[in-house]
Amino acid sequence: MVMERTLPVLTGLSAEERRSAIREAYDQDRKQMVLLLAMQLGVPEREVVEAMPLDLARELDFERWEEIIRSFEALGEVHVIVSNAASTLECVGEFGKFSTAHGFFNVQTPSLDMHIRIAGLASVYAVRKPSHTDGKEALSVQFFDPGGSAAFKVFLTFGGKDPSPERLAQYEDIIQRFSLD
Repeated sequence: MVMERTLPVLTGLSAEERRSAIREAYDQDRKQMVLLLAMQLGVPEREVVEAMPLDLARELDFERWEEIIRSFEALGEVHVIVSNAASTLECVGEFGKFSTAHGFFNVQTPSLDMHIRIAGLASVYAVRKPSHTDGKEALSVQFFDPGGSAAFKVFLTFGGKDPSPERLAQYEDIIQRFSLD
């Protein structure tokens, strides 16, 4: 069942008013998919993430993007999502076997084959929110391109059950090691 709700008009607002309006729209249903809310509001997905409360979305040090990606190897199995204007691809796999060639940072394990265009990345956030599937807590690290669209997302948990204490500690470690704050 989809609930009818009124979305704010964002034109003519100051940066702070715009952020506040996006936050209010997010707060109406924190389980909603950030991608869909961004599309409904006509804003880049990163703007929705930036408007989320600090305890839910923390900007990480983008200058350390490679260290962040390499840290995923210790996580074991994760859920990776890549979306663009035409499709969304979801994969469950493990990070590892890293290499760099021709402007790509490569992840090539038996379960995950990614070729990340380094120049296409601009920012990274740790995001904690209720899953759109069942409301269970989803923990992720999300990379964005220069225009604010999601480049890819790495979910430590994706709903289905609450995060284990070990998974929660791994997520908190990523924030502690790589947060800008």
